[in-house]
Amino acid sequence: MPGIFTISLDLELYWGVRDSRSFGEYTANLSGEHEAIHGILDLFEAHDIHATWATLGFLFFKDIAELRQHLPGVLPDYHRQKLSSYRYIDERAWGDDDVFHFAPDTIEMIRNRPGQEIGTHTFSHYYCLEEGQTIESFRADLQAAVDVASAKGIPTISLVFPRNQGNPDYLPVLNELGITCYRGNESASFYKPRNKQEQSSLVRALRLLDAYINLSGYNTYSLEECVRSRPFNIPASRFLRPYSRSLAPLESLRLSRIKRAMRDAAAGNRLFHLWWHPHNFGADVKRNLAFLQKILAYYDQLKKRYGMQACNMGEVAAMLERTHAG
Repeated sequence: MPGIFTISLDLELYWGVRDSRSFGEYTANLSGEHEAIHGILDLFEAHDIHATWATLGFLFFKDIAELRQHLPGVLPDYHRQKLSSYRYIDERAWGDDDVFHFAPDTIEMIRNRPGQEIGTHTFSHYYCLEEGQTIESFRADLQAAVDVASAKGIPTISLVFPRNQGNPDYLPVLNELGITCYRGNESASFYKPRNKQEQSSLVRALRLLDAYINLSGYNTYSLEECVRSRPFNIPASRFLRPYSRSLAPLESLRLSRIKRAMRDAAAGNRLFHLWWHPHNFGADVKRNLAFLQKILAYYDQLKKRYGMQACNMGEVAAMLERTHAG
């Protein structure tokens, strides 16, 4: 089995940052996101990249009125109510900015491109490790996500936990709803799942440094590791951080860090999993797409030399089922 190059993108629009960023301070990213998605898809098609777009259930609706008709019966009761997207629905004054909250046309555009999988990012950007929520409210939220995708003829096979808050106690719910795989976290201690209050400055600093200097290893995986339990864990290897003007002199280090891990996976017949949010590219679309182009050009070299193949999460899960699952 050759090495595997997997990409997942967390498609969430403003819902994914609304509890941490004001609309005003994130306008540039949101305004450029649609252009970034087009550019990403064009690069994927040019390099024959199959990817998973972990899509928030809310995005399937055309507006707030349609969304309100499909809210689940059990809602999360976070102790920190600001975390709730359901509360946000009721508190904000809805105006003419639906493009930053809903994206049914974008979802259709993505699913019609070759090799692109629509996965789920839960219905509401649900936080599985925050105090106050329960497995019952998680089940209701995820069921709503599966249902809205199913209504569009889209099966839900892959899941990405918002804020990477994977809760092992909740994995049986994925099995109940027919979701066969999820994106787990890197193994280093500073990547372990945490709720918002546990995200210390030290943890964030270590993650930032790890993007440029090898602190946590290559984070590549054998298929035997991924198949140990159901649903299958297809862990993250590297977050593709966006271009930063202040860190621009370190761009070669950032690229080298990714390429070395990709080569480790290709040469060792292992899996490398790159991920990011489309809105990460929005504030500086051209530079971010140019950086992605360098990564994909290197993938082309690894494909030619080692036979590395690009697979979305659903395709990896199907491969695991065929070749490794007992």
